[in-house]
Amino acid sequence: MQAELRQVASPFLLDVHTATRDTVHLAVRDGPTALYVDRVSGRESVPVVSQVGSRLPLHAVGVGKVLLAAAPDEVVEQVLRSLDRQTRHTVVEPARLARELAEVRRTGWARTSEEMSLGAASVAVPVTVVRGSGGRAVVAAALGIVVPTHRAERDLPRLVPVLEVAARGIGRELARTEEFR
Repeated sequence: MQAELRQVASPFLLDVHTATRDTVHLAVRDGPTALYVDRVSGRESVPVVSQVGSRLPLHAVGVGKVLLAAAPDEVVEQVLRSLDRQTRHTVVEPARLARELAEVRRTGWARTSEEMSLGAASVAVPVTVVRGSGGRAVVAAALGIVVPTHRAERDLPRLVPVLEVAARGIGRELARTEEFR
C-alpha cells in the first residue's frame, strides 16, 4: 500500500515543493506514530528530522496531528496517555492536545510550531479517499509542509489551500486504484 501511495502522491509532492521550495511530507499512521512515506526537500528547505521510513510521535508533528484527529478513539486515548516532550514547545497536556485535535477536525488542517524541531513550523491536511459506491471517506494519509518558524505566521495560512488541492488530487488518484477501493 505504501509503495502505491508514494507512487501516486509523488508528482503532487513535487508540485508543492516546486511552488514553495519548502520540505513537503507524506505520512501514514502506524500505531501511535507518523510513518513518513515520502519527502521532498531542497537546499532552501529548513532542516527537519524526518526521513522516508522514519517514525515520529503523532502529537508532535503536523502530519501526525492530522492522522491522530482521524484515528480511532482507542488510538487517541493511547497517545493522550503517553505524551513525550520532544522540545520545550511540544504539547504534552492531554486536555490541550484534545482541544487541538477537535480544532483539526473542525478546520481540516493542523499546525505546529517548534514541537518536533526548533526553528521549524508545519501545516498539514488529510488525504481523504472516498471508498465504494456508498462514498465512505477514509483518511489514507496526511500531507504537510515545513517552513522556518520566522515565516510561520505569514506563510502557513496561505499554504493550506495549496496542500488541500494536492491532497484532493492524491485522494482522487488513490480512489482509482484497486488497493484503495
